[in-house]
Amino acid sequence: MEFVQNNLMYVMLALISGGMLVWQIVNSSGANRVSPLQATLLLNRDDALVIDVREAAEWAAGHIPNSRHIALGQLEKHLGEIEKFKTRPLIISCQTGNRSSSACSKLTKHGFEKVFNLAGGVAAWREAGLPMTTK
Repeated sequence: MEFVQNNLMYVMLALISGGMLVWQIVNSSGANRVSPLQATLLLNRDDALVIDVREAAEWAAGHIPNSRHIALGQLEKHLGEIEKFKTRPLIISCQTGNRSSSACSKLTKHGFEKVFNLAGGVAAWREAGLPMTTK
């Protein structure tokens, strides 16, 4: 108890940071995370659609072939364009998987049934040696 009293600031910092970690786990998007290998299986077997939510400059530097580009900030504005894919598997990608998690949450709330977050994002895709394009 004396340790806690003498180090109250550090104990509070540890509790707050631990709470933030738990909050992220509990408040996750509900979307399934898929590895690049699992994503290729979804693409080949289930005709999944990849939606890249990175910014335009990131997209232009290289993206997954046949993916659609809709920046995260523009996602809700462009829901009508992808409405016809509500029952089709959607793989959401960004650079590392953080922004795509937010996009997955938005899509799930709008009734998209099969939403998958590309774990590690385009960086993991590239690291796995999978094809990229700038076209």
